[in-house]
Amino acid sequence: MVDPQEHRTIPPSSLPYAGIRVVEFTHMVMGPTCGMVLADLGAEVIKVEPVTGDNTRRLIGSGAGFFPMFNRNKKSIALDLQSETGRALALRLIATADIVSENFKPGTMKKLGLDYATLAARDPRLIYVSHKGFLPGPYEHRTALDEVVQMMGGLAYMTGRPGDPLRAGTSVNDIMGGMFGAIGAMAALAARAKTGRGQEVQSALFENNVLLVAQHMMQYTVTGRAAAPMPARISAWAIYDVFTAKDGEQIFLAVVSDTQWVLFCDALTFADLKADPRLATNNDRVNARDWMVPLLRERLVGHTAAELADVFERHGLPFALITRPEQLLDDPHLNATGALAPMQLPDGRDARGVLLPLTLDGARPGVYANPPKLGEHTIPLLRELGCTDAEIRALAENNIVGGMTP
Repeated sequence: MVDPQEHRTIPPSSLPYAGIRVVEFTHMVMGPTCGMVLADLGAEVIKVEPVTGDNTRRLIGSGAGFFPMFNRNKKSIALDLQSETGRALALRLIATADIVSENFKPGTMKKLGLDYATLAARDPRLIYVSHKGFLPGPYEHRTALDEVVQMMGGLAYMTGRPGDPLRAGTSVNDIMGGMFGAIGAMAALAARAKTGRGQEVQSALFENNVLLVAQHMMQYTVTGRAAAPMPARISAWAIYDVFTAKDGEQIFLAVVSDTQWVLFCDALTFADLKADPRLATNNDRVNARDWMVPLLRERLVGHTAAELADVFERHGLPFALITRPEQLLDDPHLNATGALAPMQLPDGRDARGVLLPLTLDGARPGVYANPPKLGEHTIPLLRELGCTDAEIRALAENNIVGGMTP
């Protein structure tokens, strides 16, 4: 067992993007995910919010976790971008940046004079990451949401039962779209090191979703047969299902090779099935699913989920207890490996955040700064831009900036 105290995080100054400054104009999930990835990897990410705050801060229900999850390791400056003075301050801040990131509706940044063409004319080295619903083309005028592109991009069809399209249970396209925005920014930084010039990077929800279903598109190309929704598919493996155990709990069990089939039968003393010539190979077992799986359900329901998990773990067979997201906070592996980092919510409550799922030289990029309070860094950033305390007070009195006044 690994001692969680042995797990270390990387000092911020040693992270790969230390010294890179990102100014982001983002909300919801997609844009903030891009900034979170870059911030976790060492970039200084400054979140520009309205004086009233990013609306995501106030979401309830399924959106309550958006702001604290995707805005850690960032600074917050609150500016009124509808005012000429606020836009001028934003331009002064952008002049200090390597990367600008945004995910507002097409045309919004241009109206503010903060679009790529305008900013690149001022600084050709600037990298500009734009997160949208669609890449440029016939659909680019549409308003997109994760659920919209899942429905139109084949993912909801593949996830639900036939005739019952169902969105995935998390913001898969928003999160992955933000990740691809970050990957694009990294590529642009590498290109700038060679050419000395920045560029615009675009990432989009719809195209991200198409990549997620690309394997099914390719399946059709290769076989000439359309992929069936996952609940109705003909599986490549005979045992690849959720089973109900004795205690009513559910457990996913898989047997994906002939070697594993022998291990499975031996472990559960199913000698008759092991010897049955109709079940000799994986393809035989796939063809026998109609009668074999119901038989296995009858036999396996006599075991508890814990017993089945123990048998499968001891024999190196794939399995998974069906787990709810909140139960992962107590997951022994996540806690032992340091994957859940302590942090403080903007309202002062303690929480634990999920770190990036990677290590660098054996260490995890960690949480170095809590999700910021609204305008928490407005004053020091304005001072850095050359504003005096008297000027900052005047800006605050006129609601052009938000945050504590000096």
